[in-house]
Amino acid sequence: MEHAKVGRPRSEQAREAVLHAVDDLLVEGGYAAMSMKGIAERAGVSRQTVYRWWSTKAEILFEASATDAEEELAVAPTGNPQADLTAYLKALIRFLAHSQAGIAYRALLGEAQHDPEVARLVATKDVLGDSARTVLTQALPAAPPDQAATHLIGPVFYAIMTGQNPTDLKPAELARTFLATYES
Repeated sequence: MEHAKVGRPRSEQAREAVLHAVDDLLVEGGYAAMSMKGIAERAGVSRQTVYRWWSTKAEILFEASATDAEEELAVAPTGNPQADLTAYLKALIRFLAHSQAGIAYRALLGEAQHDPEVARLVATKDVLGDSARTVLTQALPAAPPDQAATHLIGPVFYAIMTGQNPTDLKPAELARTFLATYES
């Protein structure tokens, strides 16, 4: 026999308001300045509502980031591996360097370096790897998915995380180099 969930059902409108609030607050003041109280106030919901669904600001930020990443990193397959990988790399650069969700993801990765709870949270979903494996499965089905995903993401991830200028990244060249490794 299944048990009914306790409490009121989650309001999608309140959930969306909280997810947008956390993105805005991160951009305005950074991760350290965010609080559950501030998130609730910005979203126009009670703290009780926020705590009913999330235990920490990291959980909220991770949900917002992961949800947006799925959309922002999705690439429609064209049947042309060079074009598909180039499109994915452009989306990855845009996500990591310019998107609020990408900024949130980078903030969480930084926080995970010294907060074991955030590290465990981030480890629950491979946001970048999942998107890369999806593209690779379509573009290069014979490539080993995990290894290839790491090689595809690595140069962009490293450049963005070390503060290099994202406009210096050349997605078409990166895709060509990647394909030369995996198509030979």
